[in-house]
Amino acid sequence: MFKVLVSDPISDLGIQQLVDAEDIIVDKKPGLSEDELVAIIGEYDALLVRSQTRVTARIMEAGKLLKVVGRAGVGVDNIDLDAATQRGIIVINAPDGNTITTCEHTFAMMMAVARHIPQAYMKTVNGVWDRKSFLGVELRNKVLGVLGMGRIGSEVAKRAKAFGMDILGYDPFMTEERAEKLGIKLASVEEIVRNADFMTVHTPLTPETHHMIGKDQFAVMKPGMRIINCARGGIIDEIALVDAIDQGIVAGAAFDVFEVEPPAEDHPFLKHPKIIVTPHLGASTVEAQENVAIDVSEQVLHILRDEPFSNAVNMPPIPAGLQSKLQPYFILGEKLGSFISQMTDGPVQEIVVGYSGDLAEVDTQPLTRYVVKGILSHHLGTEQVNIVNSLHLAKERDVNIVVQKSHISKDFTNLVTVSLRTKKEDRVVGGTLLTGYGPRIVQIDNFPVDVTPEGNLILISHNDKPGIIGRVGTLLGTNDVNIATMQVGRQLEGGSAIMVLRVDKGTPKEVLEQLTNLTELNTAKEIKI
Repeated sequence: MFKVLVSDPISDLGIQQLVDAEDIIVDKKPGLSEDELVAIIGEYDALLVRSQTRVTARIMEAGKLLKVVGRAGVGVDNIDLDAATQRGIIVINAPDGNTITTCEHTFAMMMAVARHIPQAYMKTVNGVWDRKSFLGVELRNKVLGVLGMGRIGSEVAKRAKAFGMDILGYDPFMTEERAEKLGIKLASVEEIVRNADFMTVHTPLTPETHHMIGKDQFAVMKPGMRIINCARGGIIDEIALVDAIDQGIVAGAAFDVFEVEPPAEDHPFLKHPKIIVTPHLGASTVEAQENVAIDVSEQVLHILRDEPFSNAVNMPPIPAGLQSKLQPYFILGEKLGSFISQMTDGPVQEIVVGYSGDLAEVDTQPLTRYVVKGILSHHLGTEQVNIVNSLHLAKERDVNIVVQKSHISKDFTNLVTVSLRTKKEDRVVGGTLLTGYGPRIVQIDNFPVDVTPEGNLILISHNDKPGIIGRVGTLLGTNDVNIATMQVGRQLEGGSAIMVLRVDKGTPKEVLEQLTNLTELNTAKEIKI
C-alpha cells in the first residue's frame, strides 16, 4: 500500500483515480504549517500540492518514504527542486491542463473587445439604452496575428480559422512545414504589427519578450489594431499601449494579465473606456482545475507503481560514477546553449552537440539535456524549460537533435561544441573547462577565442582593419558603457574577425544600432549569460 498526502485544496474529481486505487490511501489535510508537515510527512510516499504549500528541503528531508511531489498546476516555484533532486524525489507538474481554458478565455476577450460587450453591458444595466456608441467589427475576413505558436497559440489559431480569420503566426521555433500543417502563414513580429487587425500574445515572459510590443512597434502598427493578452504581463508595454490607444492607433485592448499583479488602484487600464480587464482568469474553469489534478494524479500513480511517467521537472538521479564525470560540464553545456541561441537568428531547426576527448567515452545524454535547456530557455523562459523536458520540448517543436562523438580533441582534454542550424544561418560555439578557471568558450564559428561565458557581453563581427577597436571603444565610452574585458579572433589578416566584449551593464538597443553603423563593422549583438 502507498500513502498519498494532499496538503492543498484540490478537486475531488481530480484525485478520484487515487482514491479509487486499491493500493493507494489518500489523506486530505489542507492548511498544514511547515512544522505540522514535517511531523507527519514521514508516513507518506507522495505529496500533492497546489500553490499554497511550500515544499521545503526540511519537509523533504523528513519524508523518508517520499518518492514524488505532484504540483496540480504549471509553476513549481513553491517546491525546492534542488533538494528534491538531491534526495531522488521526482517532482511533476501538469503543463497541459489549462491549454483549452486559456485559449477559450482569449477568444472571449477577443469577442468582447470587438463588440464592446462590457462597456455596453454597463450602460444598459445603468438604465441607458445606447445602440449608437458601440459599433463593433466582425472577426470574419480579419487578419489575426498570433505571437507564440505553442500549445495555446496553436489552439487559438484553429478556432480563429473557424471564424473565417486569416492567421499570421510568429514563433522562434516555427518552421514553414509546421505552419503549413496548421494552415497559417509564418510571419515576423514586424509583419504582424504592420498587417494584423487583431493580435494576441502567447509567449512566455523572458528578457527577449519583455516589452516586445512597445513604442517602436506601435509607431508602425496598422491603425485600428485590437490587442489581447492572456499570457504574461510585461510582454506588451502597458504605458505605451495606453498612449497608442489615446492616439487612435489601437482601437481597443483586452488584458487578463498585468506586469504587476494585482495592479495599482491608479493603473491606467482600470478606468480606460477602450480597455477590458479581468483578474488573471485564463486557467480559472472547473474543467481546468480538474484537468491539472487528473493529470498529476495519473503521473503519481505511474511513479508509485514504477511505470513510465511524464512531466517531471527535475532530473532523475544519475549514477554516481557518471555524475562525477559530467557534473563539472553541466554549467558549461547550459551556457554554451544560451550563448549560441542569443547569437543566432531565425527559427531553430537542428541542434548538433559534439563531444570530443574523454567525454566520448561516457553517456552524455544528461549533458545534452543541459545544452538544449540553455538553447530553449532563451526563447521559452526558464519557467517552462528544465533538464527533464528539454529534449521533449525540442521534439515537440520539430527541432532535430544530433549527438556526435570523437575520441580525438585537438588542444583540449575535452571539448563540447554546439552547432545551431536555423532557416537563416548556421552557427557554432565550442567550450571546455580550464583547471582553476572553470567554463570557457574557446570557439565562435571558425574563430579561436578565450571567453568566460558570464555577465553582459557584446558579440561583434567586423572586418579586420586598423582603428576598428578604437572606434568601438570610443563609441561605448561616449555612451557610458564601460568595457571590462575584450577578446578578438581572426583567421587571416585583413579578413573577417570577431570581437567579444564584457561590459559592466546592459547595452541599450540604440547603442547596438550605433555600433552596426560604424565603418567595417557588420553586426553587434548583446548576449546575457
